Amino acid sequence: MTEEGASGATGMRTDRCGELRLGDAGRLVAICGWVARRREHGEHLAFLDVRDHTGVVQCVVHSGVEVRNEFVVRVTGTVRARPEGTANAELATGEVEVGDCEVEVLNPAEPPPFPVTDRVDADEGLRLRHRSVDLRRDRMQRNLRIRGAVNRALRAAMDRQGFTEVETPMLWVPTPEGSREFVVPARLKPGSFYALPQSPQIAKQLLMVGGVDRYFQIARCLRDEDLRADRQFEFMQLDIEASFVTQDDVLGFVSAAVLDAAEAATGTRPEEIPRLTWTDAMERFGTDKPDLRFALELVELTPVFAGTGFNAFKAPCVKGILVPGGAAEHGRGRLDALTDRAKQLGAKGLVWLKVGDGGTVDSPVAKFLSDEERAATVAALGASPGDLALLVADERPRVLSVLGTLRNDLGRPPVSEGPYRYVWITEFPLFEGTDDAGNPVAAHHAFTMPHPDDLDLLATDPLSVRSQSYDLVLNGWELGSGSIRIHQADVQAKVFDTLGIDAEEAEARFGFLLGAFRYGAPPHGGFAVGIDRLVAILAGEDNIREVIAFPKTQSGADPLTEAPGPVPDRLLGELGIRVLPPRA
Repeated sequence: MTEEGASGATGMRTDRCGELRLGDAGRLVAICGWVARRREHGEHLAFLDVRDHTGVVQCVVHSGVEVRNEFVVRVTGTVRARPEGTANAELATGEVEVGDCEVEVLNPAEPPPFPVTDRVDADEGLRLRHRSVDLRRDRMQRNLRIRGAVNRALRAAMDRQGFTEVETPMLWVPTPEGSREFVVPARLKPGSFYALPQSPQIAKQLLMVGGVDRYFQIARCLRDEDLRADRQFEFMQLDIEASFVTQDDVLGFVSAAVLDAAEAATGTRPEEIPRLTWTDAMERFGTDKPDLRFALELVELTPVFAGTGFNAFKAPCVKGILVPGGAAEHGRGRLDALTDRAKQLGAKGLVWLKVGDGGTVDSPVAKFLSDEERAATVAALGASPGDLALLVADERPRVLSVLGTLRNDLGRPPVSEGPYRYVWITEFPLFEGTDDAGNPVAAHHAFTMPHPDDLDLLATDPLSVRSQSYDLVLNGWELGSGSIRIHQADVQAKVFDTLGIDAEEAEARFGFLLGAFRYGAPPHGGFAVGIDRLVAILAGEDNIREVIAFPKTQSGADPLTEAPGPVPDRLLGELGIRVLPPRA
């Protein structure tokens, strides 16, 4: 229930515009909103479409009433059925109108910079510069209501599962996510700075040490990263942490909350979320963010060419994807473009094969392949006449990356297009590559628990160690990630040692957390769901800016307030800051 009550009644209005129906006929009502449209009807009457966040209703007024589009008005009148043959099936209120109206102008308005309607596309920069007008459009109202429904469902799901909502600091210390952070100067300690949290990671682990048991928060997080369709400087996430849990427990908590949110937003509950290991996802889809709405899976062909005489296929890995019916659709021009694209992605080349009747193969390299290799390739791919096969041979990571991108290029629909296909990705590598000093680099963060079966590999083969970390993916977008945390001092020491972090550096960077752990840290794990991304997909949007009330542009600017801007010298002086001249 809102502050004005479920009926919408306040001291100024009895009803909301979009909620009037035939059952209200004969009632004297008062509605408030903006004039969406004015239409003259003869000499003495005019129709006003009055809009609020619930919709539009038609009001019949004297033509002498001076109002224009976007005037703010209060209208009193009697609800009645529209005359026969004039009902509007496209409106929820299309069977009724408000007659015998008196109009009170609460505030006149200048003509808006663009029409307040979803039927007209305005430039995004103009929309963001006049965001208060843009937010009146049905699309934006709907998106923000979906966002509200998602937040309510997430909170209710966490409450139902025994979680306690706890707020954590915004003025904090650097956290171990690894992204660039925003900093805030400390006036009371010149030369010192707070870090705005990339996430509540350290705070929520301290809450576990403090015995909170199950924590959650709709948390605001900030990262100074380049902006794109699925990323803003500031973003919201459902942040959770729980003690005495396994990975399965955490995945269960998050799945329940996310499925509840999807049901609240769309009216339909998705199926239970399947799981893939990181290795399976990479081998089948070429990415750890697979879009499961379409096929085109990667097929292993390395054994087919184990003894090949074709030099291009004498590589550690050969894989392919099959495009059903793609032979006719891909002429030489499109095939050359695909080859160029593969090379841009790092491949040495791309081999294409068109499958004909009887398993015959048409390809520039067909003459270099044996009959057995051609037949085995067709069989392994499950190809039929008219299909197109695309093959890449190289080191395995490059093959997976190139074919994974080509798969998306060829088959991926817009991210917001249904159906909704969630998937859990588990068993990520604990480390990703090495740094300049030859030390492994943490793939998640330094407190991620290794897979129990791989602990012995930390000393001998660290890049093969799996972690107890996991991502949630929806339609190819990563919704969030999490892990089971290290709570044992000996395991943490082994991981730090593998990362090349000695005891002195560990104490300097993470001393307050490690110190807390010495007083009894329970086994714990957590997760964070990106609410902006989740809402965007559920709202049918491909850019999270469309579900955020006041977003930044891709350059990081806010056209509405013209932020960021300069700070007066007086304030800089109080903070002990001197601004350097721009670089030449």
